[in-house]
Amino acid sequence: MDTELIINIIGYAAAICMVCGYLPQAIYTIRTRDTDGIAMPTFLLLGAGSIFFVIQGLMLSNWPLVITNAITTVSSAIVFGIKIRNDRHKRRR
Repeated sequence: MDTELIINIIGYAAAICMVCGYLPQAIYTIRTRDTDGIAMPTFLLLGAGSIFFVIQGLMLSNWPLVITNAITTVSSAIVFGIKIRNDRHKRRR
């Protein structure tokens, strides 16, 4: 089997695992608006990492890397917005 094909298969498998691992938490947070268990510094670092991986993927034309991290970046941005809103609302009480 061609080495490049194996590398691509591993990349797509990683992409599937990452999206399937991250998306359920994002969907849960979007549905319930529960952000109490989210640590903001960790979450921001994971979001920044996703953005950097999108950039790297674009520079390398590595589409599994781009697609996976674009999905996690958008999900992170949505959850981040919910977290900020919830935290502000709690401070006002």
